[in-house]
Amino acid sequence: MKVLVLGGVAAGTKAAAKLKREDRACEVTVLTKGKDISYAGCGLPYYVGDVIHEKSELIVNTPEKFAALTGARVKVETEAVAVYPDRHVVEARDLRTGETAEYGYDKLVIATGASPFVPPIQGLDLKNVFVMRTPDDAIALRAAVEAGEIRKAVVAGGGFIGLEVAENLAAKGVKTTVIDFAPHVLPNFLDPELSEYVENRMAEAGIMPVTGVALEGVEGDGRVEKVLTSKRGYKADALVLAIGIRPNTAFLEGAGIEMFKGTILTDQYLRTNLPDIYAAGDCAMVANRQTGKPAWSPMGSTANIAGRILAGNVAGKETAYPGVLGTGVAKLPGGLNAGRTGLTETAARAEGCDVETVTIVADDKAHYYPGAGVFIIKLTADRATRKLLGVQALGTGAVDKITDIAVTAISLGAEVDQLAAMDFAYAPPFSTAIHPFAHGVNVLLNKLDGTLESFTPAEYAAGAAEGYEIVDCAQAPALEGRLFLNPAAINGPVEGLEKDAKLLLICTKGRRAYLTQNRLKFYGYSNTRVLEGGTTLTEFGD
Repeated sequence: MKVLVLGGVAAGTKAAAKLKREDRACEVTVLTKGKDISYAGCGLPYYVGDVIHEKSELIVNTPEKFAALTGARVKVETEAVAVYPDRHVVEARDLRTGETAEYGYDKLVIATGASPFVPPIQGLDLKNVFVMRTPDDAIALRAAVEAGEIRKAVVAGGGFIGLEVAENLAAKGVKTTVIDFAPHVLPNFLDPELSEYVENRMAEAGIMPVTGVALEGVEGDGRVEKVLTSKRGYKADALVLAIGIRPNTAFLEGAGIEMFKGTILTDQYLRTNLPDIYAAGDCAMVANRQTGKPAWSPMGSTANIAGRILAGNVAGKETAYPGVLGTGVAKLPGGLNAGRTGLTETAARAEGCDVETVTIVADDKAHYYPGAGVFIIKLTADRATRKLLGVQALGTGAVDKITDIAVTAISLGAEVDQLAAMDFAYAPPFSTAIHPFAHGVNVLLNKLDGTLESFTPAEYAAGAAEGYEIVDCAQAPALEGRLFLNPAAINGPVEGLEKDAKLLLICTKGRRAYLTQNRLKFYGYSNTRVLEGGTTLTEFGD
């Protein structure tokens, strides 16, 4: 069998290598536009910051090594320009000579990836305008920084790549501003109140987030001097474009392959609508595991998993790809890490779910252990079925642990009741005696069962606590001019407080406020609310 693979980064090389393991007799040829194959695109920002020191560390395989290791044939600097499904032929151009040639196939794998979106604005031809997609992009940016050309930079795009680039530029002493058209950074990845927390941490680290603005142009005399937005201009020595990517599928026009907004549609076996043609990676749609709807997941993890399953199916297996959960994890400015899987509250409500959420602040390891920090964890569940729908986690520690536990739970259709008493690993350097994830589940169960009555940070910001008297329940008085209650000292009705008074109980994390509510309820106070996340997530003035 002759298999032609278009694209040589993640999905393409994974599919090619797996195919040769499935059937050594299979003739596999990889055509790729770039000079490099199988490079670590997700590591590029860390090369900019010199966390990854050498370019060679970004290259997982050279064409020669890959061919020797797998048995697949690799042709670099060869760009597919047309597909003729009726003849089972691909036309490709040699980028060095400009000559075209036809390549026949029995099975075709399209894994051509995506390219950075470059908006049609003035000034992008100036020196020190960068994108971040290939090793050469990262090399050019780092070289300019180390040459002393860049002291101020604007990063356009508040997604993963933009924030990772910003963090690494700042680590190299570059004063960095991040702009984004969306209302918040990490749009669609986190719910707004958690994005706001990220923005505050960015600002504290000296990286200024500017949201709700459009990039309108660049000015300078031969090189970047000012970046123009819909609100104001920013003096800068460089602009890094990280405002999204677009699938590399223009060459498929007229081939008859079904697409949505330029992204190839596939079925659960990674097949296109045409016989013998498969697709995976950033150029292709998969499915959302929870909703069943088509989903675009331009992630290295998705590309590798899909590429592997696709290869098995090309070789004759019938393995369905169950889909993605929108899982992601990122190292962010300010020493903060973010993780998420499943549906956010915003997405779950848009799907019509009867949503319950809870937001907690919990120790990430034993509080007395050196380096202990906290996790901010938001859990989303379906109130009727009590199934876990999604988790978002922020913290200085291993948020991927929280995220991956949730991946397992959601993938197996777990109800939150099943997760509370799981035997998670514990030792002071790693976790707390009640695991932070389990702690979040316990609080969610209390809320579902009515034991905890609370306002989320988002509800508070929307005015849900209007008319409530703020009560300070911290370890020591922290809110100036507010009534202070120590839960340990509540052993009866509180003098001066009516039992039907509306009381908003606030502490640093939410735990002491819940203990206060528990005692007050026992003594007849019927209208109390705990502010989830306490002052960690919500700032208070007079």
